[in-house]
Amino acid sequence: MAKFAKPAKQAASVMKKLQGNHIKSVSTVRNYEQRLKRITVYLQEYRLGSLRDMTPARALDYLRQRAEIVGQKTVDMERQALQAMMQYLTLQLAPGNKLEVVKSTAPTASKGKAGQPTLGRRLSEQSRSYTREQVALIATRQSPHNELATEIAYASGLRAHELLTLRRIHHKFPDVRPAHPLKFSGIRESSIAYTVYGKGGLTREVRIPIHLARRLEWTRLSEARTVIDRGVRYQQLYAIGGGQPWSKSFGSVSKTVLGWSKGAHGLRHSYAQERLSTMQYILTREEAKLVVSQELGHFRSEITEAYLR
Repeated sequence: MAKFAKPAKQAASVMKKLQGNHIKSVSTVRNYEQRLKRITVYLQEYRLGSLRDMTPARALDYLRQRAEIVGQKTVDMERQALQAMMQYLTLQLAPGNKLEVVKSTAPTASKGKAGQPTLGRRLSEQSRSYTREQVALIATRQSPHNELATEIAYASGLRAHELLTLRRIHHKFPDVRPAHPLKFSGIRESSIAYTVYGKGGLTREVRIPIHLARRLEWTRLSEARTVIDRGVRYQQLYAIGGGQPWSKSFGSVSKTVLGWSKGAHGLRHSYAQERLSTMQYILTREEAKLVVSQELGHFRSEITEAYLR
């Protein structure tokens, strides 16, 4: 396995090349270097190469992951740091091209006049999750291909772009990652194994309930079709919704039938909260969080915590 310099050294090396010629502000250089160091830690953790190997597609995967757990300011700073490196140093981005802006989906606490979280109705609205009844109401108002995508995303905890990458597990094996013995406990026997291409280029196993898997297989295409979502090219094998068009459909229908929308990403919050509640019957809360983190493709309990608010 190739050995790379420590994150701090890689980040400093990049900023040394950018400072002065392309970035003059000392504070900006400092902030970018801190963000690039954090990004390099991620790359090393998932064995994705060095900082300078980062591609636009991989950067988008990373930013989507970070958007689940950090605020918009941090997501924007990391995007800008990566963008500067790719524009002026690694030349992964052509002059004038920019990385797509990724919106943070991390839950935030509303502040009152004294800087304290507000109580009552406004505090309860901070939850990103949907109930089973709310999901069913939304799905029935969508077109058939988006309806099925919504039901699968809710039942299996999928991201929008992961819906475009579904494969039967014997066609695309998952990457080797740590797995708790009770991962998918209680749902394994009543579901079919698939894989999706998730964050950081990780191919992970997901479980789709049998009745939904049967409906999904009815949509299987005779050959894969190319779908471009947010600048990333996918090979889709099933004629169901996914990516940004499905997300927009979900949000629009949610506003129509419920009067509000918490975004399609809220379905992953629902999966996390419902699975944690189930797993706590047989495991401690910390162990249950670990299992859920593996099922969602995070592999770290602290990230799952963001889904439980």
